[in-house]
Amino acid sequence: MVTRDDLESFLIRMDLDFDEVDDGMFLVHPQNDGPPVVVHHSPPLLIARLKVMTIPQGRDLGELYENLLIWNATDVVHGAYGIEEEDLVLTDTLELGFPELQASLESMQMAAASHYDKIKSLAGTGQEG
Repeated sequence: MVTRDDLESFLIRMDLDFDEVDDGMFLVHPQNDGPPVVVHHSPPLLIARLKVMTIPQGRDLGELYENLLIWNATDVVHGAYGIEEEDLVLTDTLELGFPELQASLESMQMAAASHYDKIKSLAGTGQEG
């Protein structure tokens, strides 16, 4: 079974900047200016979570939710968009191994970056770019 130390060595091997915020829970900072990903080692699984934004209140978000569902089915290779309390998040759960972790983190960051402007526009909190 892959250990917490294995996970840490995977993050080092990927040359990622990270902080261990709790035992087996890492805050991984992307190499670009994107949002950090929380990676939690919960044997035998790894849970990765990226907060995209706080969901605005008092707005019709039907088109946003429709787009998120479409992206879950077509664009998001690893994980899915979801709602956790007041936040729009991108999450993935996978068996722990170096190639799986690398593919998951890259996919999540790419999906969030490519969808971010559209999400902000549909949420009414920014301009689509």
